[in-house]
Amino acid sequence: MLVIGLTGGIASGKSLVSDAFAELGAPVIDADLLAREVVQPGSEGLNALISYFTTAILTAKGELDRAALRRIVFANPPDRAFLDKTLHPLIRKLSEQRIAEARQLDHPYVIYAVPLLVETDQQERFDRIVVVDVPEHVQLARLMERDQAVASEARAILDAQTSRQARLAVADDVIDNSGTVDQTKRRVRELHAHYLTMP
Repeated sequence: MLVIGLTGGIASGKSLVSDAFAELGAPVIDADLLAREVVQPGSEGLNALISYFTTAILTAKGELDRAALRRIVFANPPDRAFLDKTLHPLIRKLSEQRIAEARQLDHPYVIYAVPLLVETDQQERFDRIVVVDVPEHVQLARLMERDQAVASEARAILDAQTSRQARLAVADDVIDNSGTVDQTKRRVRELHAHYLTMP
């Protein structure tokens, strides 16, 4: 079974692409969803974060308050490093379990959507890497519209990620998502057909 990493910059359209693969029957594992799973109440991940950050990072219901945690780690690089060191191995372990489950079900390939694939240096995990690509000005416009962000905020978010060039440098396949939804879905269908023929 091929293990295919899917990545792209923020607001590039990764969700559209992963949904299109799912519609074609491909199992899709989403790193963002795994990241939520490993910090469920009572989990090893959340307990480790509470030990370090105290209960200040919890909501009244005892769930992780993502906004509060984001404010803390954004301002403190050592805290960010602790967060990454704690959660990344848990997410990786869970992703390996999900990939193994897809393998048992005899799927020809699995898509693992990882927004920070390049930033977290995971290229070696995949048989192929698909990059969803749009020009930066398109990313900025979409980000401002989606998150109601001003230009300077959107620019800062974009600058915090790796460059478009760095992502394209690791790509085996590129999906240009600057056109219509139909064009993007057509490209997904092409890649789907291609992956089905690969050993």
